[in-house]
Amino acid sequence: MTHVPHELQEEFPEAAQVLHQLKMSDPRLESLCERYGTVNHDIHLIESEITPASDAATEDLKKERLALKDDIAEVLRKAGAIG
Repeated sequence: MTHVPHELQEEFPEAAQVLHQLKMSDPRLESLCERYGTVNHDIHLIESEITPASDAATEDLKKERLALKDDIAEVLRKAGAIG
């Protein structure tokens, strides 16, 4: 399988180490990151035409991914890992 774009390490490269540390101590953040990874992978499969999906379903997944990314970014901001 090809590289999956939008991985969290790419989305927050300056905070990759802090993100890893926070996930170890924050179950909510760990859950958000796991869900983000699942949704992101599903989008990749759809966009790679491996898994069929309607445009509406794809849009819903993209909106969920964005909301998860926003939630993760807020945790990182509060921890001082990003501006």
